[in-house]
Amino acid sequence: MTTTLTDPTTSYLLPEGTREIPFREALREAMTLEMRKDPRIFLMGEEVAQYQGAYKVSQGMLDEFGPKRIIDSPISENGFAGLAVGAAMYGLRPIIEFMSWSFSLVAADQILNNVPKMLYMSGGQWGCPVVFRGNNGAGGQLGSTHSWTVEALYSNVPGLKIAISSCPADAKGLLTSAIRDEDPVFHLESERMLGDKGPVPEGDYAVPFGVAALRRGSWSGERNSDCTLVSFGRPVNFCLDAAEELAKDGIECDVLDMRTVRPLDIGSIVESVRRTNRIVVVDQCWPFASVASEVIAQVCERAFDHLDHQPLRVNTDDVPTPYAKNLEAEYLPHKGKIIAAVRKSLGML
Repeated sequence: MTTTLTDPTTSYLLPEGTREIPFREALREAMTLEMRKDPRIFLMGEEVAQYQGAYKVSQGMLDEFGPKRIIDSPISENGFAGLAVGAAMYGLRPIIEFMSWSFSLVAADQILNNVPKMLYMSGGQWGCPVVFRGNNGAGGQLGSTHSWTVEALYSNVPGLKIAISSCPADAKGLLTSAIRDEDPVFHLESERMLGDKGPVPEGDYAVPFGVAALRRGSWSGERNSDCTLVSFGRPVNFCLDAAEELAKDGIECDVLDMRTVRPLDIGSIVESVRRTNRIVVVDQCWPFASVASEVIAQVCERAFDHLDHQPLRVNTDDVPTPYAKNLEAEYLPHKGKIIAAVRKSLGML
């Protein structure tokens, strides 16, 4: 299902009663509030309990919920991901933390071959409502094997949902929706964003899946923007930086934060392209068979006649993630690459 944003302000304006907290605290708040309401929910992963979380996301949760619901696991993603399959089939609601989504590859059979298929394979008798969450993408000089960006690989699998937050408010809202969902959900986070602060609503707050947020631009103004920037997760912030820089030269961009890539709000992307006639998709994945590739394919299928320039994409470079700090920075999508792509779409390069 896709949703077109006829009133994009409703997709990102926060309710009253917000306060500035870090990304990691927003994640913790989502889990804590849901665990207080539902005794079936438990959190399991490496160092989530006694050590208070490798990145302190679960700090204080062991004291409140005890060792039967905040569970330290051995270093065996294959094992505790498999445990989650059985627990979910039995009626529990596991939240599984991967210290890095790079390590989820060890559990590929459980999370890709079992979890998404269980509802179908059982003829609708039972599913696997598991939330898998943790750090995704380059965390900062961690080397190639610890810097996987997995959404392109995993979004190819039907039967699961993938949410990627770009700000603390969405971290709480999307993770809350993930925990409540009857389908398996992968919630992908960025280690580099865990300390980022932003306004987060107090109390119950959920962000629906499949509804993009227009972070910059206006669909009710007299002038259309010049280009549509589409992204999700951490690169949304790079798009906003690029749009701010381009605006100094009179170039205006819509910045669409997709929030989820499964389901994908293609309706909002098409609606923006009809107004701007150009699109640049910014994606942390490698370019070949990336999420950006899928977005562009769907735009060409649905809005080809509205395009005044070929769709462009900004991905990580098609090489293993470098370790050197300067090489890693250049390898990733960044403001300079985005600005160049927008200018190219306008025939300025």
